[in-house]
Amino acid sequence: MVSLSTHVLDTIHGCPAVGVALRLFDGEGQLLFAAVTDADGRCPGLPTLAPGRYRLEFAVASYFIERGVVLADPPFLDRISVEFGMADAGHYHVPLLVSPYAYSTYRGS
Repeated sequence: MVSLSTHVLDTIHGCPAVGVALRLFDGEGQLLFAAVTDADGRCPGLPTLAPGRYRLEFAVASYFIERGVVLADPPFLDRISVEFGMADAGHYHVPLLVSPYAYSTYRGS
């Protein structure tokens, strides 16, 4: 089995992104998990998974609007989807560094 974690960081305010809604889907598009990030921008409770293909979807526009950031209509980034594969047992960490106009992700540790 594989453990998964994520961490969302707000790069315009320089802080963890609190309250970002996220959803986890399997490779077939079936919803496996939904939650919001905590006070540290993390999401405890992500399920243990089998190796395979997955997608994390982050609702970033609504997060920035709630923070008082004025966004275009429609926003440049509304929901960010990160599709990734987990090939073997162990731990996978998928951080998201985000602003209203850019984001970055990588396999963390």
